[in-house]
Amino acid sequence: MQILMTPYRLLSSAIISCAAIAAFSSPALSVDRLETLQQGIYECGLPGIATGDAWRAQSDKQFTVASASSYRTAGGQGTYLLTGNVLTFTRGPMKDMRMKLHGSGLLQEMRRDGSLGDLRCHRRSSAPR
Repeated sequence: MQILMTPYRLLSSAIISCAAIAAFSSPALSVDRLETLQQGIYECGLPGIATGDAWRAQSDKQFTVASASSYRTAGGQGTYLLTGNVLTFTRGPMKDMRMKLHGSGLLQEMRRDGSLGDLRCHRRSSAPR
């Protein structure tokens, strides 16, 4: 028995196929990949003022990334997740701190409401061995 595709069935099949393709390639369904930070020492600070220092170092926020998804500070070591451009410290002395990774490699503090704070961190040098 031969099945003929009427114009209505052909159009219906085309619409269903297009909808399926669109659903599976939708950016809303995409999942951000887990990444890692470049290894090195990250120095953190606050913006300075026009009449003084341009950078006010915050040595208590400095951290070192020496291996994949782990960091250490003067207060101990911990782990982090880098998902897309959001860095979340998941364990250790910086637990629950979040930062936004900008295209230049600069990290900027994210407040609980998602707005950006003043604290910024940049990779100063390679991690010591």
